[in-house]
Amino acid sequence: MAAVSSSLASQLSPLRFSTSKSDISHSLFHNVHSQIRLASSRKGSRGVVTMAGSGKFFVGGNWKCNGTKESISKLVSDLNNAKLEDDVDVVVAPPFVYIDQVKSSLAPRIEISAQNSWVSKGGAFTGEISVEQLKDIGCKWVILGHSERRHIIGEDDQFIGRKAAYALSEGLGVIACIGELLEEREAGKTFDVCFEQLKAYADAVPSWDGIVIAYEPVWAIGTGKVATPEQAQEVHAAIRDWLKKNVSPEVASKTRIIYGGSVNGSNCADLAKKEDIDGFLVGGASLKGPEFGTIVNSVTAKKVAA
Repeated sequence: MAAVSSSLASQLSPLRFSTSKSDISHSLFHNVHSQIRLASSRKGSRGVVTMAGSGKFFVGGNWKCNGTKESISKLVSDLNNAKLEDDVDVVVAPPFVYIDQVKSSLAPRIEISAQNSWVSKGGAFTGEISVEQLKDIGCKWVILGHSERRHIIGEDDQFIGRKAAYALSEGLGVIACIGELLEEREAGKTFDVCFEQLKAYADAVPSWDGIVIAYEPVWAIGTGKVATPEQAQEVHAAIRDWLKKNVSPEVASKTRIIYGGSVNGSNCADLAKKEDIDGFLVGGASLKGPEFGTIVNSVTAKKVAA
């Protein structure tokens, strides 16, 4: 498979967002897709033919700093009553103070994630939460590297990589977020930024087992602007190609790459159809049980009659 060359990267710049249709021409996109696509379509045990990776579809709900005991009780009830497709890994990330409430009332079909964790073993670190504590209350995952941690709290790539390495070493799965700012996308630096953030993880983590990569263009998070399916696929395929060249073909195939950024019940199916989009990390829509269920069930968009 041909690598993404510097000349190709220059053709892709700038990658601008659109709320309607892609501003990348069909002919250019076809050329890009053919060069950075990792694997041909394949048919899985349930007729999945549009996934380049070999992992199970994954949908995470990041509740961020939202909710009360009452609203979360209602949300959990909605999730418990939702009919969810079987062949999807579903994870929700409540605020720290509600994790125990959610864990004790949510159906075991849905796993629990934390929204952050400390970089090492607990101790005299006021306000932090250790991986050991998260595991003690039943968390299976943690979200790390989210743009709000990077650009509001000020965490840098290396610090995030160290946090991911520690969480993995203690047996916690990591939803590893990457993504570019609007000015970086418009300057044609989307790939550079994402690859640099990926490298920080790769330099630190002991293994890629237990990692799900979440590509979240910062300009699309909570803004209502969504990368077109073609734009999202373009970056996802480049991420998978980077993993193949810089880690291993096996890791590139096994690692799930999910999309985040104003995903909702209306746009999820079109996004899910793309070969390298292995699921979603959902923000605002994850606070609405029925809509989150629709997003989980968008896995059906990848299926065809066997």
